[in-house]
Amino acid sequence: MSNGMRVDLSALDEVIRKLNGLLSDMDKANTKAKYETDIPSTAFGSAKFLESNELHDAHQKQKTRIENIIKALHGLIDDFGSSTSKVRDKYSNQEQANSQGVSTTSKGSIN
Repeated sequence: MSNGMRVDLSALDEVIRKLNGLLSDMDKANTKAKYETDIPSTAFGSAKFLESNELHDAHQKQKTRIENIIKALHGLIDDFGSSTSKVRDKYSNQEQANSQGVSTTSKGSIN
């Protein structure tokens, strides 16, 4: 950059790569929470066990809560990853513009 500061684009690339990996893990967690934690109401007991419906309802509420938490985290990570990508691109574009400016200036001073 023109003020002599340099940004390590590879570090930003690494952050973006890790965030994308985290998003993939969050997708897996969401799938698991949504489809692999379903418990039928009969697993909590029969009609003779009066609290079985309450247990099933409590389970369903917690299952939904966990799914919503995972969804919110996924959105947060996705937003952060998108922002990081935009910042990386802006730094990269600025570095290219600066290097082209130095090249043009250098060529002009030789003549």
